[in-house]
Parts: sequence; structure tokens; C-alpha cells
Amino acid sequence: MKMKPLGRTGVMVSDLCLGTMTFGTQTSETGGHRQMDMALAAGINFVDAAEMYPVNPISKETVGRTEEILGNWNASNAARRGDYVLATKHSGAGFSHARDGAPISGQTIPQAIEGSLRRLQTDYIDLYQFHWPNRGSYMFRQNWDYDPSGGDRDEVVANMQECLEALQAQVEKGNIRAFGLSNESAWGTAQWVRLADETGAPRVASVQNEYSMLCRHFDTDMAELSAHEDVGLLAFSPLAAGFLTGKYQGGSVPEGSRMSLVPEMGGRKSDRVFDAVAAYLEIADKHGLDPVHMALSWCRSRPFMTSAIFGATDEAQLQRILDGKDLELSQDVLKEINLAHRAHPMPY
Repeated sequence: MKMKPLGRTGVMVSDLCLGTMTFGTQTSETGGHRQMDMALAAGINFVDAAEMYPVNPISKETVGRTEEILGNWNASNAARRGDYVLATKHSGAGFSHARDGAPISGQTIPQAIEGSLRRLQTDYIDLYQFHWPNRGSYMFRQNWDYDPSGGDRDEVVANMQECLEALQAQVEKGNIRAFGLSNESAWGTAQWVRLADETGAPRVASVQNEYSMLCRHFDTDMAELSAHEDVGLLAFSPLAAGFLTGKYQGGSVPEGSRMSLVPEMGGRKSDRVFDAVAAYLEIADKHGLDPVHMALSWCRSRPFMTSAIFGATDEAQLQRILDGKDLELSQDVLKEINLAHRAHPMPY
């Protein structure tokens, strides 16, 4: 398993990260605990969660359950807490199940962190991330009509400064060790970096955005920022919510899969997606590769990648992913993937 630096924190993380957003809905507590054991045994030392998880579906009754499941594992494996890097996230504006949908602020940060610490049954969170910016995001298919012109710049920057001060207080208490973003833009990330460099507040270590062969928004401005500011990508949905496995081709909807629960796949589903997936499946078949292994290996090979966050509903899916953890793609395969991307540049 390759290890990568987490920003400038000095922490090293595996370039595969166990995502846990199904723990508590599609994945039982027992199954989640087995996945933790399997992942750590395979050399993965990075686990990602969020206070709003699980998903598929999100409901008031299950919010926080993922952290509780991880917390029960921590309680039963107290000696192993230092063996892995634990990341979780603060929900913000628009998420009514937490703090009545209040935006992220100096007031909500300590409340959210205390709640996560309690559910996770741990004394500290290694990487604390803001799930999305208060001002909105072009992620989740909002790029098609994204309008960044609203809002007052001075107010946005003042809120950032307030949040950094609150994060610094949490670092000093020992509650968190590093700070990360999620669903952020180049401008937003640059502002967080600038303010931290000017004030000595916690510096952004990573940004968790969607990234896969079907979703490559990170390739331009964010890639440049990452290279020069040491803010690596934590890629969520590197298998494009399961599309790149090929399991949804030909109209197939496996029982218990995400598509069986969320038919439109959060706006990802279209004829263009299936055409693009077919092109990548053809490359994998031509070179005798498992498409899951190919998709994850390609993602991990990107120059700005810190870690690819995958999710597995069950242990069989996790084992399939682990079986490809050492794959490195040939230049021929990488070239063909680039050609397929040019032919299918923005399938969703």
C-alpha cells in the first residue's frame, strides 16, 4: 500500500481510504466492524466518516449512526486507535438534521466536534473537514447552473477567519489534529490557505471532492492549487457511485445497490454515462483488467491524489477492491483512458 503525505501535517496516509457512508443503512454494524478489520489488515490506515452519515437514504432516524458504529469499534479496539487516521465532517447550511441547518461558524464548530467525539468514542479526530462551503458549491451536478456571483466577499472571508479561530481552539484542546475541506472550489481553498498562512491558524491539509474517470473537475484549477499549496485531493466516488464497476450496464439494477435505493443516482444517470462507462469497460476487457481495479489504480496515479475514498456495501466488495491494491497501470492503458475521456468528457 502506498503512503502519501496529508498536506503539510507530517501525517502519512494510505492512498486508499475506507469510506463508511453505508455503515448503518446498507452495511450492518457487524459488517462495518469486519470492514475495519479487513482494511487495517490490508495496510489501509485511513478511514473517512461524517456526522450526517449514513446515506442511501439520509434520514433523521439514522443521522450519526455511522460515527456510532465506528465508535463501538473504537471502544472494542482501544489499543488500535493510533493505528489509523480518522476523518469526519461538519455538516452546514441546508442540512436540517443537524443544528437546524445552521451554516458552519465559530458557534457550531465546537458543538459539532463534541458530538462527533462522543459518537466516535475517541479523544481526538485526526482530520476534521467542512462537508461543503456555506456559500454553495458546484459539486453534486450543480456545475450546470453554478452562479458564484452571490454573497458578499468580506462576509465570506470574515466567516472563514472566525471558523479558523474556532478550529485553532479545538487544536489547542487536543480535539482535532488537522483541518480539511470538502466540495470546495479553487478560490475558496486559496482563501482558506491564505488566511491560515497569514494568521498561523490550522492550514488546509486536503480537499475532499468527487473525482473519477467520469468526473474530472479537479484536473485544472484545483490541480494547480494542489501542486503549489500542498493541498491534496481525497477523491470521493472514485468508482462513480458504482457505475465504473459495470454493474448497472444493460439496465441492470442489483438488489440492495445504490441505484435500487436512489434511482437517478443523484443526477448522475443518463444515456451519456452508460456510453462512457462502456468505453472504459472495453479498455479494461482489452487489457485483462478488473474494471474496479483499473478505475481505482488510475485515480491513485493522478499527481494531485492523496487518497481515493471507496465504499463497500459488504465484505465481498471490499475484498475485490483489496485484491487490486497493488495494481499499476501501463502507459498504454493510461493513454487509452485519456482518449476515452476526450470522447466522453463530461458524462454528468
